[in-house]
Parts: sequence; C-alpha cells; structure tokens
Amino acid sequence: MSPASTGASTTVGAAKTVPSSDTRMAPGRPGYRRMSFALFLSGVATFALLYSTQALLPLISDGFGVSASDASWTVAAATGGLALFVIPMSALSERFGRRTVMTASLAVAVTVGLLVPFAPSLGVLVVLRGVQGAALAGLPASAQAYLAEEVRPRALVTAIGLFVAGNSVGGMSGRVITGWVAQEWGWRVAVGVIGVLAVGCAVAFRLLLPAPRHFTAGSPHPRRLLSTVRDHLANPLLRRLYAIGALFMTVFGGVYTVIGYRLTEEPFSLPQGIVGSIFLVYLVGTVSASTAGRLVGRLGRRGALYLGGGTTAAGLLLSLADWLPLVLLGLVLITAGFFAGHAVASSAVSGTAAHGRAQASAIYQSAYYIGSSAGSTVGALAFHASGWSGTVGVGLLAVAGVVAITVLGSVAARRQVLAGAH
Repeated sequence: MSPASTGASTTVGAAKTVPSSDTRMAPGRPGYRRMSFALFLSGVATFALLYSTQALLPLISDGFGVSASDASWTVAAATGGLALFVIPMSALSERFGRRTVMTASLAVAVTVGLLVPFAPSLGVLVVLRGVQGAALAGLPASAQAYLAEEVRPRALVTAIGLFVAGNSVGGMSGRVITGWVAQEWGWRVAVGVIGVLAVGCAVAFRLLLPAPRHFTAGSPHPRRLLSTVRDHLANPLLRRLYAIGALFMTVFGGVYTVIGYRLTEEPFSLPQGIVGSIFLVYLVGTVSASTAGRLVGRLGRRGALYLGGGTTAAGLLLSLADWLPLVLLGLVLITAGFFAGHAVASSAVSGTAAHGRAQASAIYQSAYYIGSSAGSTVGALAFHASGWSGTVGVGLLAVAGVVAITVLGSVAARRQVLAGAH
C-alpha cells in the first residue's frame, strides 16, 4: 500500500533491518522505559492543565454569571494559545534542544496553573489560560521530534502511542479530580489541585527523561523556519494528515466541552462529581492509543483511519439517546475512535518528515489544537442554538471530512500506481 493512500510514511512501523550499531532507543534497550514514562508524565501534565476547566464549565458559568459559549473560551483560549505558539516553540527546540524546551514549557505552564485559581474575573481567567496554552506549546511538537530522533523507526508508533496515552490519562484524571473536588470546594480549589499535580509530573519528567544523543542543533532563523514550513505544507501527504488531526479534534473538543452541560440538565440532572467521573472513559483512549501500532499492522493506516472515523460516528449517534447507558457507550466509542485516529495520524507525520521534524509535528499540533478551539466554540454555539443534537451534527460533519480526506488519499495512491505502470 502506498504511503499516499494512508497519509503515512513507510518508515513508520515498517519491518526493516536496523544496524546493530544503531544507538537509538527501542523496547528492551537502556533508557527506553525511563523515556516512555517521562513522556507519559509530560502528556499527563499537558492535558490535565490544558483542559482543567472543561469539566467545570457549568460551575464557571454560574460563578461568573455567563453563558456556556462564554465559559467555553476558558478552554478555547488555552488550545488556541497552544495552536498559535507551537511552531515558534518548535523553532526554539531546534536551536536549544527538545528536552530544554519541554522542561521550560512545563515550568511556565505549572506556574501559571498555580495562579489560575485566583482569577478575579472571566476575562482574567481567559488571559491566564491563553498564556498557559502558549507555554504548553513547547511540549507536543518537541516530544514527537525527540521520539523521531531518539527511537528506532520500528518502535516509533508504539512510543508515540504511549505519549498520546499519557494525554488521555491526563485529560481523564484532570476532569475526574476536578469534578469531585469542585463538588465539595468549588472550581477554584479544583483547578488549584490540578496545578499541584502538574508540578509533580513536571519534576518527575525532568529527572527521568534521558539526555538526547541524536539531536543536532539547527538555525531558528525566520527565513529558514518559513522555508521549512512551506516545504511541509507543500507535501500533499502531510496536508492530509494535518486536516485529519484537526477534524478528529473538532469532534472531541466539541463533545467534551458541552457534555457537562448536557449531563447536569434534564433528563439526567447529574451532580458535578458524577459528571467528572464520566471522563473515566478516557481510559478507553489510553488503550486505543497505545495499541495503535498493532491496529495499523492489521488494517494498514488507511484502514485504521476508517475504523477510527466510523467508531467516532457511531458513538456520536448513540449519544443522542436520552438513556444514560447509551450516552456513556457513545462517549466510549467517540473516545476510542478519536485517540486511535490521532495516534495513527501523528505518528505518520513524525515518520514522513525527512527534515525539520519539529516543524512538521508543530504544524500537526497547530492544526490539531485549532480543531480543538473550533470544536469547543462551535460545539458550544450549536448546543446553545439546537441542544445536544446540534453538537452531534457538528461532529458528524467533521467525521465525514476525515473519511473524505482518506478517500482522496486512496485516489492519489491509485493514480501513482497507474502512473508507475506506464
């Protein structure tokens, strides 16, 4: 199967011979477990901080006397800040090193996280969240570039899957913890607890992550950066992957921004602690992301993307029911489909880029979090206008986009095969 048909590189997950002199990490080799756990913790801290207000939006709405769409900006500002700064931060990682930038990013983000509980108004809260998102921008692209440089190609999908699994654990634990804490002590104490949790993850990350052995410093000159970005955007394979990441995250951002409002209203009327516990379904994402490599091995990358999109769509349709068990099953399917699709697409970006890997990953992350911001905002607006069915409609349109783009990849691959035959 041609890479163009899947939106992936044949170097990722391919069974190819690695020279015995290759000093990159792999399962069973020194440093691999430490590296995996360190990046897992960085993913936990990133998603716990990034979405720390998402499960608390009904309480924030009540506390500041604002609507769901206004409160949703506390999520959109963080993801938007990350989207805007991820490419500049990736340039800094080319100059100063992946580990240095990731450490600095976490340090700033956790510091801001300890200030968030004291925001006196919604406007100040939104600004702080934007700064926090901008700081976190140094994590995703640098982490994927670090893995692409330090891990053997055969282990890359699995390694990135573990990093994405850390994202799912962070998103889950942050929402569950904030839900129960907020029920007793309010949303301010809840986000403060997440800030303290993130401090612990940041310290452990810095102590555990092995020093890079294969990093070569590059130039952060603006012209070179723009040239690299243009090269990546000119690659049709990468463009498809960027669009797929954005569309998957549009679904996810919309669903999880609005679900709290739906579950606290009729016919469910669940308390805040129970609503927070709904996010335990993120454990499904942990499993689906960490097994993405095996999924690609069985179905191919194109098949894995179709499966991720179809699973997500089925979950959206099930969530329309007014019976809580079906809604929960719908959330499980949405989460599994999203994390599987994201792990497949993001690992393909890292393997496809022959140069400027940090920038290639940064563009993916930028598109991904633009999708999150768009999903949060549009999903909340659709909910305000049409209820949960409006949010589901937005999600189904995004899934249709994922399928259409994957089909375009198949068509492009077929054309390449026919051209080669002639």
